[in-house]
Amino acid sequence: MKNKKPLWITLIALDVAITIALLVISIIMLSQTVGKTAAEIRAATGFIGYLQNHTTFYFLLFVLPLFILLAANIIFLVIYVRKTTKAEPVKMDELTEEQKAELRKQILADLQKQKTSETVENPTNQE
Repeated sequence: MKNKKPLWITLIALDVAITIALLVISIIMLSQTVGKTAAEIRAATGFIGYLQNHTTFYFLLFVLPLFILLAANIIFLVIYVRKTTKAEPVKMDELTEEQKAELRKQILADLQKQKTSETVENPTNQE
């Protein structure tokens, strides 16, 4: 598959559409439930009335998929952020002269520390 961009755009659009549809139906169902007595909820008709009377069906068809979509979106966001923020090595021609000079100083200081630590750890017998 050479060009994945249209596929990703389609999947993102589908994800957004499904999420919005589930949220809208959930909000409508919950807003019509508030302030009603149990008898009024049992007497409700239509799709929203069915959801109000069959809460297990509502949970499995609307609430659970919303949580699953949320978890999947968070996981994909973390993967995308990790993938796009990988540190790439800096090329020498991209550095300014000041940065190169500072890097030289740091490398020489590290080499000097390494040299002195080697002589302290492995002193030669000079008799």
